[in-house]
Amino acid sequence: MNTKRLRSFPLAILILAMMSTGPASAQASPQYKPQFPGDPAHSDSEAQALGYMRVVLRAENAYKRRHGKYADSLEALAGTGTLTKRMARSTDRGDYRASFRPRHDAPNHYGFVLTMTPKQMDREHRWFYAEEDAAIHGDDQKPADIDSPRVK
Repeated sequence: MNTKRLRSFPLAILILAMMSTGPASAQASPQYKPQFPGDPAHSDSEAQALGYMRVVLRAENAYKRRHGKYADSLEALAGTGTLTKRMARSTDRGDYRASFRPRHDAPNHYGFVLTMTPKQMDREHRWFYAEEDAAIHGDDQKPADIDSPRVK
């Protein structure tokens, strides 16, 4: 057995361990800087997801004023306010996946549910939920729903 090779083995492991931890800490995400006073986002990804939700919620509000009801799809909202056809066609929103569905769950009560689901779950990606009242709810432990804390 080659003792020279055995003595260099622990040194090689140490070097590999140092190499694997060095770049990772250098690539850590920078601290998020709020985009406006009261910005509730924890990261750029959350800011983009919340921005998308606000655009959809404003479009639904405008659609309801014009048509007396909420839209049944994102495609129906395209061109209302700042929601473009491209935004309405794709549910892929960067680090999030958007979901929109109409609600017809009670007599004379029509609405919608809009959710943003993170593609990866960590401290910079919460789940988001909104209905026709336009309040955005967020949760960092499970998919958000109407009972989740409001995002301020």
